[in-house]
Amino acid sequence: MTVILAALKPLAGLNTLLLRLGRNFAWMAMGLMVLIIILQVFFRYILGNALAWPDEGARFLMLWMTALIAPTAYRWGGFVSIEMVKDLLPARIGALLGLVLLALSLIVLVYGFQLGLNHVKSGWLFNSSSLKLPLEFMGLGLVRIKLAWMYMSLPVGLFMMILVNIEMSLKAIAMLVDPDVELPEDHDRVIVAVE
Repeated sequence: MTVILAALKPLAGLNTLLLRLGRNFAWMAMGLMVLIIILQVFFRYILGNALAWPDEGARFLMLWMTALIAPTAYRWGGFVSIEMVKDLLPARIGALLGLVLLALSLIVLVYGFQLGLNHVKSGWLFNSSSLKLPLEFMGLGLVRIKLAWMYMSLPVGLFMMILVNIEMSLKAIAMLVDPDVELPEDHDRVIVAVE
């Protein structure tokens, strides 16, 4: 048990830090996405002259926002799941069922991560059709953004979800060994009580 807890505590701390950073960047990405969409609406419908880049820029931000917030949702149980069967079982059997489901999820996450890395590799070959960095002040002119920067959101998000999965798996193993074990908590999680 001490080996499991020794591995679990630093991983839980790392996940707390990474997910906190991810949530902060996700909120910034969402704010920028909303501003870009409002800008496009203004130019398209008020001025009658749509800009070329806002649609792709908003899509870029949406992908990164999703990749950075999904690991937090996974850790906090925000994805759709059916807990009824697990809750009806004794604690150890429920933990075993949870561990089996986490193992299956880990297989899917690792496979998705590998596919995401392959997709990023192909993204270095292609430029965005409309996103360009204005670097004239550095003498570089307009630099077209590679699609790999957009595609990179998938493996980054999946890697963070893999770390969360490993943490949750270690917690499930600890619950199997001792159902009354005191596990590290995520102090960032806000629980709202409904009365």
